[in-house]
Amino acid sequence: MARVAIIGAGYVGLTTAACLAHLGHEVRCSDAEPERVEKLSKGQVPIVEDGLPELVRDGLRSGRLSFGASNVWAAEGAGFVFLCVPTPQGPSGRADMSYIEDAASEIGPHLLPESIVVNKSTVPVGSTKVVERSLGRSDVDVVSNPEFLREGSAVHDFLHPDRIVIGAEDESVAIKVAGLFLRTSAPLVVTDPASAETIKYASNAFLATKVSFVNAIAALCEAVGADVRQVVLGMGSDHRIGAEFLRPGPGWGGSCFPKDTMALVRIAEDAGYDFSLLKGVIDLNEEQYQRVVSKAERLAGGSLSGRVVALWGLTFKARTDDLRASPSLEVGSRLAAKGAKVQAYDPTVNGPLPGLDVRADPYAACEGASVLVVGTEWDEFRWLDFEKVAGLMERPAVVDARNLLEPAALRRLGFSYEGIGLA
Repeated sequence: MARVAIIGAGYVGLTTAACLAHLGHEVRCSDAEPERVEKLSKGQVPIVEDGLPELVRDGLRSGRLSFGASNVWAAEGAGFVFLCVPTPQGPSGRADMSYIEDAASEIGPHLLPESIVVNKSTVPVGSTKVVERSLGRSDVDVVSNPEFLREGSAVHDFLHPDRIVIGAEDESVAIKVAGLFLRTSAPLVVTDPASAETIKYASNAFLATKVSFVNAIAALCEAVGADVRQVVLGMGSDHRIGAEFLRPGPGWGGSCFPKDTMALVRIAEDAGYDFSLLKGVIDLNEEQYQRVVSKAERLAGGSLSGRVVALWGLTFKARTDDLRASPSLEVGSRLAAKGAKVQAYDPTVNGPLPGLDVRADPYAACEGASVLVVGTEWDEFRWLDFEKVAGLMERPAVVDARNLLEPAALRRLGFSYEGIGLA
């Protein structure tokens, strides 16, 4: 058992804290928001994430997990300190390192000699050196341990990872960090810090590239009369390609892909390399939003001005309440900019959102609508009463941006239907 500090109780920090406590370590987790700390100390988890509330409550009951508002309190006496603070995208697209630098400067004087500081946040290449300078401690090691957590399955991903990547100048230090994860039995990749940091960015950029590629193939399928579902089945069966992330949709989003792809473009620019391929991936994603809007405009009769549009799903993916860089929200914003009144529903969103009329249930969102747009792949949307939906709408028309629904069944009910990449 190790004494571990987690600085930051956001999505990554909270998952890391709860899972490390589950693995048997003594974990102190700090956060700058006292209200968040108070709720977490009572076992109230403020995000939607499968299995996380149970792990937090188990950690509190066992005494292995505790929360506080002081970073110094968390770091004092810890053998390992994980930095899990935000690295938001700055105006230039580069990651903002100020939160990490501030946290490192604060805890530096209070760290144990020979303790290890672990960069868990997604940071630019070379950030371990930045943290070392901010700590001001020559007797403390800094390593990179990037996270590869998918929202909606973060607990599973942490406890059953594809790999654990640790970047350190000293291999013996990397092995100490690896010891924290022994019970996960995952393959270990030990490398230098710059390579570890690049692995994180490269992984997210490649996944974003796969999504943009399949969205471009979907557009091609529509043009030539092919069915993208069959094309993806044939492609994904090739083990060199794989089926993961070959699902067309309204575009990619979330807290990582937009920020990390742009940051990698800027990292490349700073190093003197024009990453034109990744720039094209980002441009294709912007185009995808507009393709969905154009479909809605067409099915609404050629114009969205003064029309009601129903929007099912607001989060960037199902099984989460995360609205950050949500493709569905982007589509909703563009629909509103075209003059539409957007009536939206999402099972995890209750409060008002700018430019959207958020309704209490999916049927209420469809009242008087000229077209329904499915923006997030919530499974519950499959099983709704579509005869009732048709009766509520001004005209029964669906743009299924997730290819979630059954086209033939909807067409039998009189719906005009358009998916993504379907003939």
